Amino acid sequence: MGDYAKALGSKLRGIRQQQGLSLHGVEQKSGGRWKAVVVGSYERGDRAVTVQKLAELADFYGVPVAELLPEGRVPSGSEPAAKIVINLERLQQLPAEKAGPLARYAAAIQSQRGDYNGKVLSIRNEDLRSLAIIYDMSPGELSDQLVDWGVLPPEARVARALDE
Repeated sequence: MGDYAKALGSKLRGIRQQQGLSLHGVEQKSGGRWKAVVVGSYERGDRAVTVQKLAELADFYGVPVAELLPEGRVPSGSEPAAKIVINLERLQQLPAEKAGPLARYAAAIQSQRGDYNGKVLSIRNEDLRSLAIIYDMSPGELSDQLVDWGVLPPEARVARALDE
C-alpha cells in the first residue's frame, strides 16, 4: 500500500483514539460488525478500504466521511496538519477553569457552522494560533496541552515551526 493508504489509516486511528476506543473496543461497540484485526489493517494501511466501508466506518464513528480522508497530499511528520480535530466529548468532561476558553471558542464555531453533532469539531491552524493567544501559550505548547487533556490525539502535536 502507498502513502495515501497510510495517511488514511492514520486519520482512522486518530478518530478512533479520540473516541477513546481500542481496536477491541471498536469490535465490542459494533457488536462484531467491525473486527479489530480488519480495522487495525485499515489503520496500518495494510488493507485497502472500499468507499462503502469507509462510509460505514464514518457512520459508526459519527463523523463526516471527509474527516477520514487525508488532505490532497500526504503530510510529512514535520509539517502541521491542515485541520485540527477536537474531541468535543472529552472537552465537555474537563473543568471549566481549564477548558473554558476552548469550550466557548468551539461553541462559537459550532454556532456559526450550525454543526451540533457534539462529537468532534475541526478547526484550522489559524484557530489554534488564536486560541494560543487566549491561553498565553505558543501554538505548540497549547497543542501539547490539548493532547495531555485528551482533547487532541497524540499525533496532532503541532510542529514547533508554528511557534515562530
